[in-house]
Amino acid sequence: MTKDELLAVLRLQSVPHIGDVTAKKLIAHCGSPEAVFSDKKSRLLKIDGIGTYTLHGLYDAEHVAAAEAEYEFLKKKSIKMSYFMDSDYPTYLKHCIDSPMLLFQRGNIDLNGRKIISVVGTRNITSYGSAFCEKFIADIAPLNPIIVSGFAYGVDISVQKAAVKHGLQTIGCLAHGLNQIYPKVHSKYMPDVEKNGGFLTEFWSTSNPDRENFLKRNRIIAGMSEATVVVESAEKGGSLVTADIANSYSRDVFAVPGRAEDKYSTGCNNLIKQQKAHMLTSAADLVYLLDWEVEERKTKTVQKQLFVEMDATEKSIYSYLQKDGKQLLDSIALECRLPVFKVSSTLLNMEMKGVVRPLPGKLFEAI
Repeated sequence: MTKDELLAVLRLQSVPHIGDVTAKKLIAHCGSPEAVFSDKKSRLLKIDGIGTYTLHGLYDAEHVAAAEAEYEFLKKKSIKMSYFMDSDYPTYLKHCIDSPMLLFQRGNIDLNGRKIISVVGTRNITSYGSAFCEKFIADIAPLNPIIVSGFAYGVDISVQKAAVKHGLQTIGCLAHGLNQIYPKVHSKYMPDVEKNGGFLTEFWSTSNPDRENFLKRNRIIAGMSEATVVVESAEKGGSLVTADIANSYSRDVFAVPGRAEDKYSTGCNNLIKQQKAHMLTSAADLVYLLDWEVEERKTKTVQKQLFVEMDATEKSIYSYLQKDGKQLLDSIALECRLPVFKVSSTLLNMEMKGVVRPLPGKLFEAI
């Protein structure tokens, strides 16, 4: 970007009632960020969805001063920027209507042609969650994906430390500007992360790690990735918000199941139960469902299933899937002459037993 283009984008960002969606609409209509400020207000008001309230303060000098101050900070700190129309902007994130106009980054981030997954979860990680993070990253390392998280306590820092350990690129998405780090105790991990990836944020140097910024940050974590993995979560939590956003972007979501009585497995179990996430018990589940394997998966022998106990309904569904291959939920219900709700709950039980697996596009197959 030229200096004038960047200053115009920063100026747009500083106007209180203009968010990313509206700013992109203005830029598309006017042809460039600079043209927004050279156009007449009366013409801008003719754009669908743009009103006087939205444009209030658009031409105020204070926004010019704010943009220039932030520009000087970026220049002084040699911070790299990605504009939403640039080729180096995260590909998956480009397809999200509310993606940030600008991303600021530091480190050695290289997104070119790389597989990207996000891993999130509770800040109160348990020994079970820690062990899963380590094994999951170790097992997926041969495929060399980029691991995205929020650099927060718990699951975030555990998975990012594991990524560094196994030589994977990892990206921390921050809820504040690049002039600080939160939590401060994680400053000691910054050099290793920057060598093996880096940090991304949409926030200016004047932004603090306020609660609303973390929620806003979550859409970047979900949006820039092919899939989001939730390792552990209580019944409510930020990682569940990230999962909901990923689902709204039509991205795959995976959740690690846990015991019914474990507080920090409740959120993951609910995601699976409500069919908002695929059950993830190992890296192999994600690799298979995202079709990351190079070779065709060999057909499993039926011998493996001989000692799994199944009731009559499960046997009927399993037999149908064995014979006819991958099928939709509605097709299974129709062929087996069962109500959809009954098939849905039965398939979940069969998935827990390891005799069926869910596939992208709401398909199921026998294992």
